[in-house]
Amino acid sequence: MAAPNDPATGVIAAFRTWFDDRTPGLMPAYRKHMTEYFAPKNFNVWYYFGSLALLVLVNQIVTGIFLTMHYKPSAAEAFSSIEYIMRDVEWGWLIRYMHSTGASLFFIVVYLHMFRGLMYGSYQKPRELVWILGMLIYLVLMAEAFLGYVLPWGQMSFWGAKVIISLFGAIPVIGNGLTEWIMGDFLPGDATVNRFFALHVIALPLVLLLLVVLHLGALHEVGSNNPDGVDIKKGPKGNRWSAKAPLDSIPFHPYYTVKDLVGVGFLLILAAFIIFFTPEMGGWFLEHDNFIEANPLVTPEHIKPVWYYTPYYAMLRVVPDKLGGVLVMFGAIAILFAVPWLDRAKVKSYRYRGMLSKVLLGLFAISFIWLGKIGAGPGTDPVETIVGRFLTFYYFAFFIAMPLWTKIDSTKPVPERVTTHD
Repeated sequence: MAAPNDPATGVIAAFRTWFDDRTPGLMPAYRKHMTEYFAPKNFNVWYYFGSLALLVLVNQIVTGIFLTMHYKPSAAEAFSSIEYIMRDVEWGWLIRYMHSTGASLFFIVVYLHMFRGLMYGSYQKPRELVWILGMLIYLVLMAEAFLGYVLPWGQMSFWGAKVIISLFGAIPVIGNGLTEWIMGDFLPGDATVNRFFALHVIALPLVLLLLVVLHLGALHEVGSNNPDGVDIKKGPKGNRWSAKAPLDSIPFHPYYTVKDLVGVGFLLILAAFIIFFTPEMGGWFLEHDNFIEANPLVTPEHIKPVWYYTPYYAMLRVVPDKLGGVLVMFGAIAILFAVPWLDRAKVKSYRYRGMLSKVLLGLFAISFIWLGKIGAGPGTDPVETIVGRFLTFYYFAFFIAMPLWTKIDSTKPVPERVTTHD
């Protein structure tokens, strides 16, 4: 530890003063969002996933930058450039697998983050905007992942792009023209790879970063929710950290930044295991057909998207009418935006809701996972189709009937303060 009159201490203090004078808004912003942002002290393991999503986003950006240094955005060279990265670029295979594994991990932590929001009512007043911005992030993330999935230009990239883009052809009047405009041709080709590369590398990452900043800004403006659903800003004021801090809160930094390092360590170990031992995850993370160069004359045996799209793909497939399937698929995402106004429960957290809410939410999670399994299959089993229709019906019924079952469900008394306090 440096002595009070240590010259090094004086130099550091002088530099800090010099820096603060030239960036007058930096330290106040740092204090507002870190050391003086007071979060509830009862966060549990479900609150790791927001910070882990930010970690994976950084991984995707950094590894993506290195991949673009060697990738060739053309139908003739895209696949061979990926092979070059994997075989000839020093540590290129590691960068590519970090990026492909990161895409799946991104959706894993985002889905868990969204489920936590449903569990604890993190979308209820005054956090409606936080939820809406989060759903916009989810929407942009799905588009970003789809564009990136096409870029390796393997068999599943080509045929997946053809199938998904052709869905826009179901739109009356403008459908065919819109499909050709998106692809830039009558079939996915050079123009498709070029424009998808530009959108994947420049346009959508900028939008995604902007939405993340807005999401965090909105969250820090209204404060974080917690497992009890008790708004600490309405509780007694003043604790040992600050006279203006809610009683049952602690500074986000250093307490939750250090706590999040535990989750970071666990995720990095999991990611390392996947990258070094099973980067394809049996075809779930990287499909085997995508290691074959795109061929418009050879159709893969089963055309299906990556696992994080399969629940919606199952909904599309079980509806016999093409336009109806498209509307159901996009409607399944759109209805999530309305959740803050569909939930009429008197309490936020499922800790204090009745058995009805808990059972319905559990069945919703099971139905979503089951739909994902159906969407990953060949789609030829008539029994699976019937089950898929029932699960799709339940998916929509869960939200459409939410104003009713959240209102009639029993509730338990909510504590005035969070339950884990001194």
